[in-house]
Amino acid sequence: MSRPRCPRCLHPLSTCLCDLVRPVENRTGLLILQHPLEEHQAKNTARLLQLCLARSELRVGERFDEAAALAGAVLLYPGEGGAPWPDEPPRRLVVLDGTWRKSRKMLALNPALRALPRLSWAEPPASRYAVRKAQKPEQLSTLEAAALALQQLDGTDYGPLWAAFEGLMARLARHRNRG
Repeated sequence: MSRPRCPRCLHPLSTCLCDLVRPVENRTGLLILQHPLEEHQAKNTARLLQLCLARSELRVGERFDEAAALAGAVLLYPGEGGAPWPDEPPRRLVVLDGTWRKSRKMLALNPALRALPRLSWAEPPASRYAVRKAQKPEQLSTLEAAALALQQLDGTDYGPLWAAFEGLMARLARHRNRG
């Protein structure tokens, strides 16, 4: 029998994230496409990100028929083909949430995503996500990548979102030290 879950953050009631939510107004909309195996992960930063940002949406799946939702959007994803950062924010920023292997599969399965202009950093900042070990410097958590991109696109301070992230990292560290 599964443990009861919070209806808002979907975490077990004992690890509910709702107290960490810090509301943030974002100019650029955010679409988070989450791999199904990430949805109930304790280390899931995507749900916290979605709960904090006023203009955000989280969809779970591997394949997405999102032509209308992707109009005017850019994809935040490292690698070849990165476009210069625009002077004006796009209508929507799209991020993929999953392991790197899963996100590559999601990209491969969705031609509409592959067709989007792609943003990435030439020299990404170091990750503060201490829960999983990144294999490459540009491998940030979903929350880190989206927050950094939105800060750059919107020219806005996302301090409350970073506070939510730090709260999650502290909570996960305490849990890890207890176990």
